[in-house]
Amino acid sequence: MREFKLPDLGEGLTEAEIVEWHVAANDDIKLNQPLLSVETDKAVVEVPSPVTGRVISLHGEAGDVIPVGDVLARFDVGEGGRPALQTEETAPEADSAKAAADGKDDAPGVVGKLPASALVMSDTTGSAAAAPKKQRVKAAPSVRALARELGVDLTQIAGSGPGGRITAKDVAKAAEAGRDATPSPPKTREAGSTPASATDEKLSGPRRAMFHSMSASHSEVALCTVMDDADIHDWESPRDFTPRLIRAMVAGARAEPRLNGTFSAETGVLSMSEDVHMGLAMHTPHGLIVATIFKAGNLSLDEVREEVARLKKAGADRTLKPEEVRGYTITLSNIAGGSSRYATPLMVPPTVGILGSGAAREEVVAVNGEIAIRRMLPLSLTFDHRCVAGADASRFLGAVVADLKLAS
Repeated sequence: MREFKLPDLGEGLTEAEIVEWHVAANDDIKLNQPLLSVETDKAVVEVPSPVTGRVISLHGEAGDVIPVGDVLARFDVGEGGRPALQTEETAPEADSAKAAADGKDDAPGVVGKLPASALVMSDTTGSAAAAPKKQRVKAAPSVRALARELGVDLTQIAGSGPGGRITAKDVAKAAEAGRDATPSPPKTREAGSTPASATDEKLSGPRRAMFHSMSASHSEVALCTVMDDADIHDWESPRDFTPRLIRAMVAGARAEPRLNGTFSAETGVLSMSEDVHMGLAMHTPHGLIVATIFKAGNLSLDEVREEVARLKKAGADRTLKPEEVRGYTITLSNIAGGSSRYATPLMVPPTVGILGSGAAREEVVAVNGEIAIRRMLPLSLTFDHRCVAGADASRFLGAVVADLKLAS
């Protein structure tokens, strides 16, 4: 018998959520046949089978969050079954993000494929003599939420469901057993108080990723924001916001490279990138996603426009490749939904800069000493003040504003 453990599907991944199993227990399965789909921080990834054999057991249900290294499935491979091994034909390139950045169409990490070296297998033959491992609590997300609400420790419950899975009835029974003999008086809502929320949402996928990344940004980064307005009244294509903003940020990075890179607090090193790999923050039905436009400075406005449209569609369809949601060196966020003007956007470490664009509007301004009505675009640049000075940020933003002022 062989165990298959959840592999690391991307940089810094610690867990993934099961979306769907493509097989069931006792099914026969072939090497590289789709085994299950999991959702990482930004994408749904199809995980292939590492062996040819029979599925003995599956561990976890749709909605369960599985830590990297936990057992996903067990297989009976017989005498002829073999785990997927890395060969010259299957070996991945050294760095999928670098391959994508270099413009390679065949970069690994395509949804539905994983490098064989990432598949974690272990032979459990004779495992009775092995040291026992700590078992993961088996419970659906809804049951975990109920346990938190009732203050029940799931590790202290013996599940009555299939395979020892803890059910809602198990949690309710444990909560009842833990109550005092004297019941507490019923609580009544005072007049005018706010009623309990009618719906609860468990953060998952991109929304769970946003929780982790924004928590890290708040706790790790010394955030500071500078703001300015760009006169875009003379634009020949007034609706071409995103491509023009990306071009302007490339100009900003050339004027002040310190904003285009990553910072390591452990080593104290600011790594400034020669190429601008633009992180595009996009709102999707599934939450906020940051996709990467590699080498944005080498693309024309038309090419940028096409790439933005492609990434937005892939983000909405949840078909972004793993390498398309990492490797960015600076971020652009459009905060103009509605009437918002300025903000304090938060960058995701280890990047050190993010530009937020607000809603453009006509304003009364002074032009060459005279009063004029011009269309102005509000901009907010947040930077990591640990390694970027205010003068650096102002120089970057000044170059952005100057480029946006151009008619085309």
